[in-house]
Amino acid sequence: MKGTAVFKALGPIDVRNVGRDEMLRWMVYLPLLLGLLMRFGWPILVHQLQTAYQFDLLPYTGLLMSYLTIGIPAVFGMVIGFLLLDERDEGSLIGLQVTPLPLNGYLAYRLGMPIALTILLVLVSLPLAGITTFSLWQLLLLAVVSAPMAPLLAVFLAAFASNKVQGFALAKGAGVLFVAPLAAFFVGGSWQWVLGLLPTFWAPKLYWLLSDGVPGAWPVALVGLAYQLLWVYILTRRFNKILHQ
Repeated sequence: MKGTAVFKALGPIDVRNVGRDEMLRWMVYLPLLLGLLMRFGWPILVHQLQTAYQFDLLPYTGLLMSYLTIGIPAVFGMVIGFLLLDERDEGSLIGLQVTPLPLNGYLAYRLGMPIALTILLVLVSLPLAGITTFSLWQLLLLAVVSAPMAPLLAVFLAAFASNKVQGFALAKGAGVLFVAPLAAFFVGGSWQWVLGLLPTFWAPKLYWLLSDGVPGAWPVALVGLAYQLLWVYILTRRFNKILHQ
Protein backbone atom coordinates (compact mmCIF):
# COMPACT_ATOMS: atom_id res chain seq x y z
CA MET A 1 0.00 0.00 0.00
CA LYS A 2 1.45 3.37 -1.04
CA GLY A 3 2.11 6.19 1.42
CA THR A 4 -0.72 8.36 0.09
CA ALA A 5 -3.15 5.45 0.36
CA VAL A 6 -2.05 4.81 3.95
CA PHE A 7 -2.61 8.46 4.79
CA LYS A 8 -6.06 8.49 3.17
CA ALA A 9 -7.05 5.31 4.97
CA LEU A 10 -5.71 6.09 8.44
CA GLY A 11 -5.69 9.91 8.53
CA PRO A 12 -9.48 10.36 8.97
CA ILE A 13 -9.51 7.64 11.64
CA ASP A 14 -6.79 9.43 13.59
CA VAL A 15 -8.66 12.74 13.34
CA ARG A 16 -11.79 11.08 14.77
CA ASN A 17 -9.86 9.32 17.54
CA VAL A 18 -8.14 12.53 18.62
CA GLY A 19 -11.34 14.53 18.28
CA ARG A 20 -13.34 12.25 20.57
CA ASP A 21 -10.66 12.26 23.29
CA GLU A 22 -10.85 15.54 25.22
CA MET A 23 -7.28 15.35 26.53
CA LEU A 24 -5.71 14.56 23.16
CA ARG A 25 -7.81 17.24 21.49
CA TRP A 26 -6.47 20.14 23.56
CA MET A 27 -2.92 18.77 23.51
CA VAL A 28 -2.77 19.23 19.73
CA TYR A 29 -3.20 23.00 20.17
CA LEU A 30 -0.79 23.26 23.10
CA PRO A 31 2.33 24.24 21.08
CA LEU A 32 0.53 27.22 19.54
CA LEU A 33 -0.83 28.25 22.93
CA LEU A 34 2.67 28.08 24.41
CA GLY A 35 4.00 30.26 21.59
CA LEU A 36 1.28 32.86 22.18
CA LEU A 37 1.79 32.72 25.94
CA MET A 38 5.50 33.43 25.53
CA ARG A 39 4.87 36.23 23.06
CA PHE A 40 2.47 38.13 25.30
CA GLY A 41 3.11 36.73 28.78
CA TRP A 42 6.89 36.59 28.98
CA PRO A 43 7.53 40.38 28.62
CA ILE A 44 4.90 41.07 31.30
CA LEU A 45 6.45 38.53 33.67
CA VAL A 46 9.95 39.95 33.09
CA HIS A 47 8.71 43.48 33.79
CA GLN A 48 6.78 42.48 36.91
CA LEU A 49 9.73 40.65 38.47
CA GLN A 50 12.12 43.47 37.65
CA THR A 51 9.76 46.04 39.17
CA ALA A 52 8.62 44.15 42.25
CA TYR A 53 11.70 42.10 43.16
CA GLN A 54 14.58 43.53 41.09
CA PHE A 55 15.05 40.09 39.61
CA ASP A 56 16.12 39.99 35.97
CA LEU A 57 14.67 37.08 33.98
CA LEU A 58 16.08 38.20 30.65
CA PRO A 59 19.27 36.06 30.90
CA TYR A 60 17.01 32.99 31.09
CA THR A 61 15.03 33.76 27.95
CA GLY A 62 17.07 31.27 25.92
CA LEU A 63 16.47 28.59 28.54
CA LEU A 64 12.72 29.06 28.39
CA MET A 65 12.52 29.26 24.61
CA SER A 66 14.71 26.20 24.14
CA TYR A 67 12.13 24.16 26.01
CA LEU A 68 9.82 24.51 23.01
CA THR A 69 12.23 22.34 21.01
CA ILE A 70 11.49 19.39 23.30
CA GLY A 71 8.06 20.43 24.59
CA ILE A 72 6.50 20.41 21.11
CA PRO A 73 7.65 16.90 20.15
CA ALA A 74 6.70 15.70 23.64
CA VAL A 75 3.10 16.75 23.01
CA PHE A 76 2.83 14.88 19.71
CA GLY A 77 4.79 11.93 21.09
CA MET A 78 2.24 11.48 23.87
CA VAL A 79 -0.70 11.84 21.48
CA ILE A 80 0.67 9.15 19.13
CA GLY A 81 1.84 6.98 22.02
CA PHE A 82 -1.66 6.91 23.51
CA LEU A 83 -3.17 6.16 20.10
CA LEU A 84 -0.80 3.19 19.77
CA LEU A 85 -1.79 1.94 23.22
CA ASP A 86 -5.49 2.27 22.34
CA GLU A 87 -5.00 0.37 19.10
CA ARG A 88 -3.01 -2.36 20.81
CA ASP A 89 -5.69 -2.74 23.52
CA GLU A 90 -8.42 -2.95 20.86
CA GLY A 91 -6.47 -5.56 18.88
CA SER A 92 -6.23 -3.32 15.81
CA LEU A 93 -2.49 -3.85 15.45
CA ILE A 94 -2.88 -7.63 15.44
CA GLY A 95 -5.61 -7.30 12.81
CA LEU A 96 -3.21 -5.41 10.53
CA GLN A 97 -1.33 -8.64 9.91
CA VAL A 98 -4.17 -9.91 7.69
CA THR A 99 -4.65 -6.66 5.74
CA PRO A 100 -2.78 -5.29 2.69
CA LEU A 101 -1.08 -2.79 4.99
CA PRO A 102 2.04 -4.39 6.54
CA LEU A 103 2.83 -3.62 10.16
CA ASN A 104 6.11 -1.90 9.20
CA GLY A 105 4.21 0.36 6.81
CA TYR A 106 1.73 1.20 9.53
CA LEU A 107 4.51 2.05 11.98
CA ALA A 108 6.25 4.18 9.36
CA TYR A 109 3.02 6.17 8.97
CA ARG A 110 2.32 6.30 12.69
CA LEU A 111 5.83 7.48 13.62
CA GLY A 112 6.27 9.68 10.56
CA MET A 113 3.18 11.74 11.36
CA PRO A 114 4.50 13.23 14.65
CA ILE A 115 7.80 14.02 12.89
CA ALA A 116 5.97 16.05 10.25
CA LEU A 117 3.76 17.77 12.85
CA THR A 118 6.74 18.61 15.06
CA ILE A 119 8.66 20.17 12.17
CA LEU A 120 5.63 22.22 11.19
CA LEU A 121 4.85 23.40 14.72
CA VAL A 122 8.46 24.28 15.56
CA LEU A 123 8.62 26.35 12.36
CA VAL A 124 5.42 28.12 13.41
CA SER A 125 5.68 28.33 17.21
CA LEU A 126 9.17 29.78 17.54
CA PRO A 127 8.45 32.79 15.30
CA LEU A 128 5.01 33.06 16.92
CA ALA A 129 6.68 33.49 20.32
CA GLY A 130 8.49 36.49 18.83
CA ILE A 131 11.35 36.40 21.31
CA THR A 132 14.32 35.01 19.39
CA THR A 133 14.97 35.67 15.71
CA PHE A 134 16.39 32.85 13.61
CA SER A 135 16.97 32.59 9.90
CA LEU A 136 14.86 30.11 7.95
CA TRP A 137 17.67 27.54 7.74
CA GLN A 138 18.30 27.81 11.49
CA LEU A 139 14.60 27.27 12.19
CA LEU A 140 14.54 24.30 9.83
CA LEU A 141 17.64 22.80 11.45
CA LEU A 142 16.08 23.17 14.90
CA ALA A 143 12.83 21.64 13.66
CA VAL A 144 14.55 18.62 12.11
CA VAL A 145 16.66 17.93 15.21
CA SER A 146 13.62 18.33 17.48
CA ALA A 147 11.40 16.04 15.41
CA PRO A 148 12.74 12.54 16.30
CA MET A 149 11.86 13.11 19.95
CA ALA A 150 8.15 12.77 19.05
CA PRO A 151 8.29 9.19 17.66
CA LEU A 152 10.87 8.31 20.31
CA LEU A 153 8.45 9.18 23.12
CA ALA A 154 5.53 7.58 21.27
CA VAL A 155 7.24 4.23 20.77
CA PHE A 156 8.69 4.39 24.31
CA LEU A 157 5.18 4.58 25.75
CA ALA A 158 3.92 1.85 23.41
CA ALA A 159 6.87 -0.45 24.15
CA PHE A 160 6.86 -0.22 27.94
CA ALA A 161 3.26 0.50 28.94
CA SER A 162 0.69 -2.29 28.98
CA ASN A 163 -2.29 0.08 28.83
CA LYS A 164 -3.21 3.75 28.81
CA VAL A 165 -3.09 4.05 32.61
CA GLN A 166 0.49 2.82 32.66
CA GLY A 167 1.14 5.13 29.73
CA PHE A 168 0.13 8.14 31.81
CA ALA A 169 2.44 7.01 34.62
CA LEU A 170 5.34 6.51 32.20
CA ALA A 171 4.71 9.90 30.59
CA LYS A 172 4.91 11.57 34.00
CA GLY A 173 8.14 9.72 34.79
CA ALA A 174 9.59 10.63 31.41
CA GLY A 175 9.01 14.27 32.30
CA VAL A 176 12.31 14.13 34.18
CA LEU A 177 14.08 13.43 30.88
CA PHE A 178 12.54 16.59 29.44
CA VAL A 179 13.73 18.78 32.32
CA ALA A 180 17.12 17.33 33.28
CA PRO A 181 18.94 18.32 30.04
CA LEU A 182 18.10 21.98 30.71
CA ALA A 183 20.60 21.83 33.57
CA ALA A 184 23.27 22.06 30.85
CA PHE A 185 22.30 25.74 30.52
CA PHE A 186 23.94 26.33 33.91
CA VAL A 187 26.88 23.93 33.49
CA GLY A 188 30.00 25.22 31.81
CA GLY A 189 32.81 23.36 30.12
CA SER A 190 32.82 19.79 28.91
CA TRP A 191 30.74 18.46 31.82
CA GLN A 192 27.53 19.57 30.14
CA TRP A 193 28.11 16.99 27.38
CA VAL A 194 27.52 14.21 29.90
CA LEU A 195 23.86 15.17 29.65
CA GLY A 196 24.13 14.28 25.95
CA LEU A 197 23.44 10.69 27.00
CA LEU A 198 19.84 11.87 27.26
CA PRO A 199 18.28 12.21 23.80
CA THR A 200 16.38 15.29 24.99
CA PHE A 201 19.66 17.21 25.41
CA TRP A 202 20.46 17.85 21.77
CA ALA A 203 17.68 20.11 20.53
CA PRO A 204 17.96 22.63 23.41
CA LYS A 205 21.76 22.59 23.09
CA LEU A 206 21.45 23.37 19.38
CA TYR A 207 19.06 26.21 20.22
CA TRP A 208 21.60 27.77 22.60
CA LEU A 209 24.43 27.46 20.08
CA LEU A 210 22.37 29.11 17.35
CA SER A 211 21.10 31.92 19.59
CA ASP A 212 24.62 32.72 20.80
CA GLY A 213 26.09 32.49 17.30
CA VAL A 214 28.61 29.91 18.51
CA PRO A 215 30.33 27.81 15.79
CA GLY A 216 29.80 24.07 15.78
CA ALA A 217 26.04 23.96 15.32
CA TRP A 218 26.13 21.50 12.40
CA PRO A 219 28.13 18.76 14.18
CA VAL A 220 25.84 19.05 17.21
CA ALA A 221 22.80 18.83 14.93
CA LEU A 222 24.09 15.74 13.12
CA VAL A 223 25.14 13.90 16.29
CA GLY A 224 21.87 14.76 18.03
CA LEU A 225 19.78 13.66 15.05
CA ALA A 226 21.65 10.37 14.66
CA TYR A 227 21.51 9.62 18.40
CA GLN A 228 17.76 10.17 18.61
CA LEU A 229 17.09 8.08 15.49
CA LEU A 230 19.16 5.27 17.00
CA TRP A 231 16.87 5.26 20.04
CA VAL A 232 13.79 5.31 17.80
CA TYR A 233 15.16 2.23 15.99
CA ILE A 234 15.95 0.38 19.24
CA LEU A 235 12.55 1.08 20.80
CA THR A 236 10.68 0.26 17.59
CA ARG A 237 12.36 -3.16 17.51
CA ARG A 238 11.24 -3.76 21.08
CA PHE A 239 7.69 -2.71 20.24
CA ASN A 240 7.68 -5.03 17.22
CA LYS A 241 8.86 -7.91 19.40
CA ILE A 242 6.04 -7.27 21.90
CA LEU A 243 3.42 -7.27 19.13
CA HIS A 244 4.63 -10.62 17.81
CA GLN A 245 4.76 -12.40 21.17
